[in-house]
Amino acid sequence: MKLADAFSMIVPAEREVGFRAYDGSSAGPPDAEVVLDVRTPRAVEFFAGAPSQLGLARAYVSGDLEIVGDTYTALSRLYPMPLDHLTWKDKLELAKAFAPHALKRPTPPPQERRLGGRRHSKNRDAEAIHHHYDVSNRFYTYVLGPSMAYTCAVFPTADTSLEVAQDEKFDLVCRKLGLQPGMRLLDVGCGWGGMVLHAVKNYGVTAIGVTLSEQQAQWGQQAIADAGLGNVAQIRFSDYRDVPETDFDAISSIGLTEHIGRANYPSYFSFLYDKLRPEGRMLNHTITRPNDGWQTHFKKSFINRYVFPDGELSGPAQVMTAMSAAGFEVRHEENLREHYALTLKHWCENLEDNWDAAVAEAGLGTARVWRLYMAASRLGFDINQIQLHQMLGVKLDAGGASGMPLRPGYDRAPAAFT
Repeated sequence: MKLADAFSMIVPAEREVGFRAYDGSSAGPPDAEVVLDVRTPRAVEFFAGAPSQLGLARAYVSGDLEIVGDTYTALSRLYPMPLDHLTWKDKLELAKAFAPHALKRPTPPPQERRLGGRRHSKNRDAEAIHHHYDVSNRFYTYVLGPSMAYTCAVFPTADTSLEVAQDEKFDLVCRKLGLQPGMRLLDVGCGWGGMVLHAVKNYGVTAIGVTLSEQQAQWGQQAIADAGLGNVAQIRFSDYRDVPETDFDAISSIGLTEHIGRANYPSYFSFLYDKLRPEGRMLNHTITRPNDGWQTHFKKSFINRYVFPDGELSGPAQVMTAMSAAGFEVRHEENLREHYALTLKHWCENLEDNWDAAVAEAGLGTARVWRLYMAASRLGFDINQIQLHQMLGVKLDAGGASGMPLRPGYDRAPAAFT
């Protein structure tokens, strides 16, 4: 069986995806906007050995499979791909043709990781964070832009720039937390320090940020020094569980919950609850599944092996339930799913605009991981396979007082701090 024959059996013609292979076969429209180019027999061995997203990812990251054209466009035409059009005869024919290739089991690309030790122990969490966030600060500047904000931005309009949208995200968090001059903020999973810097500069608070990425901590510490804010802001290279201070007025957790693990939600939210003073607020900003029925941890997924080792998502109800069980009164919740799709669109464009520099900095394999990962994530938000939720909780005082205004008006920016 020629490879193009197999492709034509699996991918309906109406998807308008071109195909060509090293065996000389081709399929699809001759003027297709996107083309899958299977360049080596090893690509087929990857496909057959792991007939899922993992096999395709291995072939792409290694360069044995090329996507000609825009990666997001290709993925959006290929996924989801129900196979109910295949007959039992088709499936048997495909199995017979590719069974010999499945036995080869070529070595995966070096970017693929499997972690050792107990999941979500401090050492393993540190290794997982190091794998993803310590690629290179310079590489991240190529992807994220000047804000160095690696979470969902908030776009007032569809044509808002990424930098303005990231600033708006940090400001929205500050408004929800009700920050005022003199307050103390803890930012767990602080990344490169964007939230800490925004809150200190614009709201007059003192702030501590913690991250398990040494490169992020170094970047944030330098940014604080450059801004002359060392007396009111800190970025620590630390596990959030090792923060000794307490009685914070507010806590922000922007993009950390995905790394915690579903089984650890109770201890995570209890820890944050105990760090707050009465009437203090906590804002949790996290990627979720659309509902709690989705499997949360895919050990053999592309994301787990190449991008976020031990990353785990659950539905928004599970996160909110865990917050409530820890003692928080949930006061506000919103889904920013479309905003994350738009954020990823900008990051994908940044990577393409800086492709040669990104490859020179991190290597071709790593750049290809990021190209595939960000395009796939954008598609996931677009088609509601993943969401982004912000949930605001408050720690009530002994008499049940929340300290919340009757109508907070989070979308109305307050007067600038002076």
